[in-house]
Amino acid sequence: MNNLVIDIGNSGLKLAIFHQRKLVHKLHLQQIDLHQIRQLVDDYGVENSLISSVSQDAEELTNLLKTITVCQCFSSRTALPLINQYKSPETLGSDRLAGLMGARYLYPHKPVLVVDAGTCITYDLIDEKSRYEGGSISPGIHMRLKALHHFTGKLPLVDFESDFEDLIGRDTRQSILSGVINGVLAEAEGFIQKYSQRHTHLQVILCGGDARFFDTRLKNSIFANHLSCEPDLVLVGLNEVIYHQHDQ
Repeated sequence: MNNLVIDIGNSGLKLAIFHQRKLVHKLHLQQIDLHQIRQLVDDYGVENSLISSVSQDAEELTNLLKTITVCQCFSSRTALPLINQYKSPETLGSDRLAGLMGARYLYPHKPVLVVDAGTCITYDLIDEKSRYEGGSISPGIHMRLKALHHFTGKLPLVDFESDFEDLIGRDTRQSILSGVINGVLAEAEGFIQKYSQRHTHLQVILCGGDARFFDTRLKNSIFANHLSCEPDLVLVGLNEVIYHQHDQ
């Protein structure tokens, strides 16, 4: 069974082809390209497709895929094998739910904290009984850098430098990098520590565009033995949604 999953986010869309549960092709596009997506379906003999969108209107894409595949649209209303206790499920991002589905597949019957480091940084935990209560959302690295420039009169816009490691900034550029980078790392370590106190044998999964940065910086922490980096977790989770729907 070949599946196409599409995650439409704030900074473009990610597409992945799965042969059963093996990811065989991945593509990132800045905008929806119907011709290219149709070509992918033909090249890989895609039978099933799933679209998840948190930003762009995907009506044309949905109509196309419905004519050439068995197509579903994923949202918070999709039936899942999760006990969702979020009090406003209609506002819960589909990418967060997909990440939890991926976590449940990779680490069944374990409490898992998903740290999705993208435009925003989200922290979501699913426990060993597949229960989800909620989580946290904070600004991502690039959003913090842009906010310091946008909401002040004199602070410059500084590019993210993943190899910056100083605690003390000796000029304005370094001070901004120190504040943002050390701030997000301290935040992540704090969340992981608090969740670890509540859930023994906690597994932490890092995903999203900045996942490898966090993985590099946290690999020497006390949490390293229970830390994994899965940049494609959301795509894996979307593929699991297809399998769940087939099993119903």
